Formats: sequence, structure tokens, C-alpha cells
Amino acid sequence: MAVELVSAQNQTSSSNKPVKYTIENCINKFDSAKTVKTSVGYQYWFVPQNFLADGQTVKMSVVAPRQATHAAHKHEGDEIFFVLEGTAKFYLDGKTTTGSAYATFYCPEGSEHGISNAGDTELKYLVIRKYPVK
Repeated sequence: MAVELVSAQNQTSSSNKPVKYTIENCINKFDSAKTVKTSVGYQYWFVPQNFLADGQTVKMSVVAPRQATHAAHKHEGDEIFFVLEGTAKFYLDGKTTTGSAYATFYCPEGSEHGISNAGDTELKYLVIRKYPVK
């Protein structure tokens, strides 16, 4: 049975019928061929922007030892980091701490925040964030 939700990206099919979420389009298995290279590792979008109507996303970031994807920053909307592997250094409004596998880090809207790899192995973490719907 299909769920009666409509994707922001694919509001209608070619026959102008609402797109339904099915088991086939609701499962995203990691595929290394679909990773996005960064200057310090790679990213993989499990739930990409514009897939869900509300802008919710889930992305995995993989960062090389002692590196960061980008500097601390601010933006609209909350963000959550969930560490899968490695040791992360979390920055929030001038303070830092570290966390390892299964730690979460909540970044409230408008806060200055960042995450970097504090260890000697790859850091893998999920980024859970809603983007503004366009």
C-alpha cells in the first residue's frame, strides 16, 4: 500500500497524478557511486533536498582526520548531527566539546555552530536538517 504523501520535487507524474511514496522510492541504500566529493571527504544524501514536501533532509558527511567540511556558521532552521563513527569536535556559540559514536549535537536556529574531526580516523555523521521549501 502506498503512502498518500506528495514529494515537493515530484508533485505530479507525467499523467498529472500525485506521486505516491512506495517501498521502492522510500528506501535509499548507500551507493558509493552517488557520493558527492568534498575537499575533505564526501557526502551522501539519504533524504535529499526537495524529496519531502516539508524540506526535511538526512545527509551523511565523511570527513578526513583533523579536518572540517566548513567553518562555524549560522543559518535559519535547526540542525542535528548524529555521530556514526570517529570523534567529533562540536562548536556552539563560542564553546567546544567532543563526542564519539552515537552522540547527538543539536544546533538551534540562529546559533553559531560547527563540527570537525578531532580524531585520527574518518569521522562519519548524519546531518538532519529542514531546508526552506522553494
